[in-house]
Amino acid sequence: MLSNPLIAAERKEERHHFMMKLLCGFTLLLAIAVAYYIYIPLPKTISEPWKLMVLDATFRGVVMMGDVAHSMGLSHRVRVINSAIVNFESLVPITNQEIQIEDILFDGVHVRVYQPPGQDGKLRRAVMFIHGGGWALGAPKLGSYDSLCRQMAADLDAVVVTVDYRMAPDVHFPVQYEECVQAAKHFLRPEVLTKYSVNPERVAVCGDSAGGNLAAAVAQRIGTDNTTTVKFKLQVLVYPVLQALDFNTASYQQNQNVPILYRRLMARFWLEYLGADLKLVHSLMINNHTAQDQSLMSLIRSKLDWTTLLPKRVIKHYKPVFPVTGSLSILKDIPALLDTRAAPLLAEDVVLRMAPRAYIMTGEHDVLRDDGMMYARRLELAGVSVTNEHYEDGFHGCVSFGFWPCYFSVGIRAVQNYIAWLAKHL
Repeated sequence: MLSNPLIAAERKEERHHFMMKLLCGFTLLLAIAVAYYIYIPLPKTISEPWKLMVLDATFRGVVMMGDVAHSMGLSHRVRVINSAIVNFESLVPITNQEIQIEDILFDGVHVRVYQPPGQDGKLRRAVMFIHGGGWALGAPKLGSYDSLCRQMAADLDAVVVTVDYRMAPDVHFPVQYEECVQAAKHFLRPEVLTKYSVNPERVAVCGDSAGGNLAAAVAQRIGTDNTTTVKFKLQVLVYPVLQALDFNTASYQQNQNVPILYRRLMARFWLEYLGADLKLVHSLMINNHTAQDQSLMSLIRSKLDWTTLLPKRVIKHYKPVFPVTGSLSILKDIPALLDTRAAPLLAEDVVLRMAPRAYIMTGEHDVLRDDGMMYARRLELAGVSVTNEHYEDGFHGCVSFGFWPCYFSVGIRAVQNYIAWLAKHL
């Protein structure tokens, strides 16, 4: 018969083995759950899909945290998301530290001015940059946007002004637009350009995503403003969002579930920007606000008729989606959906003719691809010179991921290429 100490030892070893098996099983289940959460099917041609999956899983987690906090009344969802973004962007190291910065007000609007060191008496070119983030998110003085502005200042030997406009939920349209216009008009004043040694004939306006929307709208406003003697020479629009009347363009249909900008999220950004009820998300996504029974739409549909404005290679097999009947109240309750200050794609040809030469970047795997391509075509038809740089492996937000710690090859190429275009044409 075994002694008590031996029995105790055997039982202890059995318990140890059981606990190890339990731990291994739990670890396996956890790994499966994490993999299931992270993995989403992505197009084979998209840039570095596994890296994008991890990035997207992180962002989805933050968005869910924001929704939970909002539903519990702890904080507005946008503030939770933006707090996480600011914390992440603070990890990005400062590059091109020789660039001089100045935080100042332009007609009451917060801006940061980047200037290369040294001045040999010659006039420099300049870029006004407007950041994206759905008119609600973003840290223009931190991380990837700060690195981008520093790189533009260094590579172009240019003065770069980034606009730190107020965002939702604190303000809504048209505040973001008006602040960008105020900053632009102030910067384009001859005495201000002289102060920063800027050549008035070599100034560009640039923006990405919602910043591209604002940059396009500002370029239209400055182009038609008789009180502004200095005009922008160029506009650079990086995957811009330009309309909210059709959430079923070919690119919306093709990329509705492709990170990091899902169709539902873009609809939410629009409603937040316009100060509307987020419960209307589903109605927007199925185009209830632009149904065929709304006579008003027939007057403006040609301005966003992607079946004629887009090349067949991107239309593919997709068909327009416009319900026979819809919600007549949406356009009445949210008139800004038809406002060209919010939706520059809806501008009249006479306005487009006054717009500066354009560089428009689009990505194949982006719900906003067709917004940019339609605008490029409408500008061309209005007689404006346009370069549409399209990335077959591009996704929304890739320019912000051309810097550490989220390097994407397409982001690095996109930044290099559009700065090279500015270097050649500005």
